[in-house]
Amino acid sequence: MPGNKTNLLGLSKQQLEAFLLDLGEKPFRAIQLIKWIHQFGVTDFDEMTNISKDLRARLNECAEVRPPVVRERFDAEDGCFKWIVEVESGSSVETVYIPEAGRGTLCISSQAGCSLDCSFCATGKQGFNSDLTTAEIIGQLWLANRELDTFGTKTPRKVTNVVMMGMGEPLMNFENVMSAISLMMEDNCYGLSKRRVTISTSGVVPAMDRLKEYTDASLAISLHAPNDELRSQIVPINRKYPISELLRSTNDYLDSLPDSRVATIEYILISGVNDHRQHARELAEVLKKTPCKINLIPFNPFEGSGYKRSSNSAISNFQKILRDAGYTVTIRTTRGDDIGAACGQLVGEVEDHTRRSARYRAQWKQSTPVQRLKIQ
Repeated sequence: MPGNKTNLLGLSKQQLEAFLLDLGEKPFRAIQLIKWIHQFGVTDFDEMTNISKDLRARLNECAEVRPPVVRERFDAEDGCFKWIVEVESGSSVETVYIPEAGRGTLCISSQAGCSLDCSFCATGKQGFNSDLTTAEIIGQLWLANRELDTFGTKTPRKVTNVVMMGMGEPLMNFENVMSAISLMMEDNCYGLSKRRVTISTSGVVPAMDRLKEYTDASLAISLHAPNDELRSQIVPINRKYPISELLRSTNDYLDSLPDSRVATIEYILISGVNDHRQHARELAEVLKKTPCKINLIPFNPFEGSGYKRSSNSAISNFQKILRDAGYTVTIRTTRGDDIGAACGQLVGEVEDHTRRSARYRAQWKQSTPVQRLKIQ
């Protein structure tokens, strides 16, 4: 449990400068500290050799570098990793690493649980537990670099992309998420490109309207339905902020960016719910004024959802209609579902997760490729 020491892991360069000024130190020491913490992964002040012994002694008295604790790690057969991470509230969250050709994507959680209760998401079914601190959010990136053994300036970077698509709604924890994203893109920390850090939101419009004041990260919209009636059933926040307001705010943010970027529209395909041809035609119409690419996501089943994955033919037909309408459309490859790490499966309950992961793995190994699409 945390003590009275200041955890430097979540402090920005400016906050570190202020902290050091209070100690009577020069502000330039902040750059040294931030590099030791985020580029080299050092948590012991005594190992920070270009800092004076006197300052190291004082830091040992009043400060610490305390990342979240990894409770378990699960390795998927397709090369994905999932870490169960314990946070200060006592809750657990999940962080997923997805390696691909030429890049590695880290899916980071922003909350323990989620209050939005989207009907297709396992996280929402467990309710909301707590917001994560800045240190706990950036700490997931720090942990991934440690676990993947990539700290050090000469070490090839394995985490090249970060998506705020883990547990929770990022914009419901606005200040801490913005602070963490700033550290991700800070040159003296992880130096990630604004195009390689993506904030995903279900549509918290007032927070979206503030985004341009804080960041120029990329934006993904969890849409999942082409009209308000259907979206309000499966994404309840739509009852408060309907699609027209969501897309208006999306366009405003894109207009504020200094470069020509598009939003990513996330659309989970659920059999018999939102995967009809007419839904695709409606989607093409509703998005025609929003610069975007569309990412179709086959639903990943979880226990008690009551939903099924759309058939391959339904997915192909949906994609074709959108492509014929002029959109760039990809179909997300399901990754990590044998360890419950696929999109929509993150729950963060460690004891339940252990049993659930064992069941997924057993079913996966005993099934044919066709049966794998139907695993509940």
